[in-house]
Amino acid sequence: GKEIAVVGGGDSAVEEATYLTKFATKVSLIHRRDTLRASKIMQDRALANPKIQFIWNTVVEQVLGTKESGVAGLRLRNIRTQEASELKLDGLFVAIGHNPNTEIFRGQVDLDDLGYIKTMPDSTRTNIPGVFACGDVRDPVYRQAITAAGSGCMAAIEAERWLEH
Repeated sequence: GKEIAVVGGGDSAVEEATYLTKFATKVSLIHRRDTLRASKIMQDRALANPKIQFIWNTVVEQVLGTKESGVAGLRLRNIRTQEASELKLDGLFVAIGHNPNTEIFRGQVDLDDLGYIKTMPDSTRTNIPGVFACGDVRDPVYRQAITAAGSGCMAAIEAERWLEH
């Protein structure tokens, strides 16, 4: 029953915007370009959804509201015209990329070039015996709760087997 916005133009943003239309009265999808990077089927679904409003060539300059009252709106800027505007809304979701929260492990376990924890093929084992990684810190592709839960189960099974030996 609220008006919300999603920032981004890839699969994650378009999927999130489409999903959120089940709960929101209106979803504004704000993208800095004039075309989406999402897959064609996801774009078609979103473009056909009457609850999704597209705001093209635009960036968020400021989130309006307070810690106590929550998000009240956004201050936006069209990057082509430089025109500033405000969008009143009740919530904001940012889906413009993902950086794994692995900095505390740097120098302790092997990380790839993007900062994800490296694991052995078809395993959750890291380069350190007895250390396992699962979920968003090792998955640069899916980054979703269900796959994170699945890899968490894998890590638990592998840890149990490691402890038994």
